[in-house]
Amino acid sequence: MPLLVYLWIAFAINYVDRQMVYSMYPALKADLGFAGAKLGLIAGVFMWVYTLSMPVAGRLADIARRDVMLVSSLVLWSVATFGCGMAGSESMFLFWRGVMGVTEALYYPAALAVLAGHYAEGARSRALGFHQSAMYAGVLIGGWYGGWAADNLGWRQGFRIAGGIGIAYSVVLWWGLRGTTAPVGEGGARPSGSVVALFRSVPFSALSAAFAAFCAVQWVLLAWYPLFLQETFRLSMTDSGWNATLFVQVCQVTGILGGGWLADRLRRRWPPARLWAAAAGVFLSAPFAYWTFASTTLNEARLFSAGFGLFSGLLAGNAFAAAYDITGAENRGLAGGVLNMTGGLSSAVTVYLAGALKDTLGFAGVTGWLMPLSLGSAVLLAVIAARALGLQQIQHPVNLPMGDVEVR
Repeated sequence: MPLLVYLWIAFAINYVDRQMVYSMYPALKADLGFAGAKLGLIAGVFMWVYTLSMPVAGRLADIARRDVMLVSSLVLWSVATFGCGMAGSESMFLFWRGVMGVTEALYYPAALAVLAGHYAEGARSRALGFHQSAMYAGVLIGGWYGGWAADNLGWRQGFRIAGGIGIAYSVVLWWGLRGTTAPVGEGGARPSGSVVALFRSVPFSALSAAFAAFCAVQWVLLAWYPLFLQETFRLSMTDSGWNATLFVQVCQVTGILGGGWLADRLRRRWPPARLWAAAAGVFLSAPFAYWTFASTTLNEARLFSAGFGLFSGLLAGNAFAAAYDITGAENRGLAGGVLNMTGGLSSAVTVYLAGALKDTLGFAGVTGWLMPLSLGSAVLLAVIAARALGLQQIQHPVNLPMGDVEVR
């Protein structure tokens, strides 16, 4: 079985474990007392801890054995998932969600760095995009499974089963990763630079801003869409779970695979193609998130959420491959961690605010305020990609620091 498949399955499990809780909100409100803004803490605690752990996890991926990091991450987040099912209070549930955030953070930068080194540059968007599609498969499965488990097994048993599956798969993943990773960087190269030096790169900063704007919108949709369907159209937890995920995730996977293939082909003639594809994804997807929450019928919500999924795939399939185009190979872990950190910070803030403002501004109002930020950041990224990224820099990525890019 190819390396990409082993990691795809692990990443899908990663997202099942974090996503299934969003379809269980009514059960958690009834059993543990979560309500209102406290529901936002379920997502917020995870995202804050996950996000702030990212730069450290990214640097570890540049200096440590990546196979050990990947398997350890899977085991530890599965234990935390099991712990969520054992929680007897709000505070203990939030504690285990925080533990899940730390342990899941170890996976992503290491996995991307492994894949970027394993696959040729001309196929990088497709490889990373296919791996990214596991996120949406995990969201789809987790959204359905969370609601189904809460309705049929009980939310506690749902968490316990998911944790057990992850622990069992860690044995398979360890077998599949044997001999595939180098302990330090790529080809023994020593990592260099810092988070501050990374942000001195104008293109990387623009990419990070666009990614942050996209993640803010995306995670309001992923975290609150099931509850929106429950409250607006009176769906059960099971029905809201699959309606909130099926149309979005199927179309996102389509956008990711198609966008990755297109960017790999266009980059042969236009080196900034991956950055342009990412900018297009941010610009085109934001209005559909607003229209989803502004829907007055279930079919409208399905249609607009599918549109969001399709166009957001352009960003999701190319963001990290674009970052690696402007980053030295020995700093891929750090670059991936920092980019994911920017997206996580914006997600944590907006998911919490959406919960706090849902009874006043509404989810449509929140996404309406976020939309101009997404459109503006996308335009900025496209302009910088066109003006600041010469062919030489893209074809021969520089090592950190990257602060001497001239914008003419």
